[in-house]
Amino acid sequence: MVLAVAAALDQRRLSLLVFVSTVFLISAPLSAASAPWTFWPPAPARGDEGCLSWRVMVEANNAKNWRTVPAPCIPYVYNYMSPVWGQYARDVASAVDQMLAYAGTDTAADNGLDAWVLDVDDTCLSNLPYYQANHFGAYDPAAFRAWASKGICPGIPAMVKLFWTLKGRGFKVFLLSGRAEETLAAPTASNLAAAGFAGYDRLILRGVGHRGESSVEFKSAMRRRLEEEEGYRIRGNVGDQWSDLQGHSTGDRVFKVPNPMYFVP
Repeated sequence: MVLAVAAALDQRRLSLLVFVSTVFLISAPLSAASAPWTFWPPAPARGDEGCLSWRVMVEANNAKNWRTVPAPCIPYVYNYMSPVWGQYARDVASAVDQMLAYAGTDTAADNGLDAWVLDVDDTCLSNLPYYQANHFGAYDPAAFRAWASKGICPGIPAMVKLFWTLKGRGFKVFLLSGRAEETLAAPTASNLAAAGFAGYDRLILRGVGHRGESSVEFKSAMRRRLEEEEGYRIRGNVGDQWSDLQGHSTGDRVFKVPNPMYFVP
């Protein structure tokens, strides 16, 4: 009976169910143990303390080099990102609708060289449980590496839909991430497969030769290699950070998905 019901769900609804369930299963125990509020989830501040304006500045790339969500805006970001009642999932789905409309204007060339580049963290895989548990605080490389090593990030449902639609239309799909290849290649690959992204054409991670480079420098070099050395045409480029979308070989069109949790220069 359960299998029959699951089979009847379309891929998007099933992905959303998995996403919501995973976020709550992972984040609830962590949050309860360490939350600085007297109850969880935190209630929004009276009004929004300018937090909507702050988030718009973040998405427009007007707010730069911030290290943490402003303290008055932590409840706002929590509620915005909530997989149950938050606006975030609807915003990502709307962005994906635009990507699909653009991708639908043409078909991939028969030579197999039309490609899309997708970022991984908080574009394909959600780190929301980790950032919730850490109250959207400053980036901690060791703590994030330990989290990513678990390979339990849920897939973002709308992006799973985009991924399979692109594959179905004949595009090559490259996943490009600043994660360290040495330590995170295996858990990232298994996580992507479990989250609905099996069958990508290549997972490109940061090798030792690119340590110390900014995100813009590293991702520009990888995209340039795809275009100039391998002959691919990047038709679309998707990321949650502006640094995913800037620099060289950015593609015919870039698409930004929202992320008010952190900033990558």
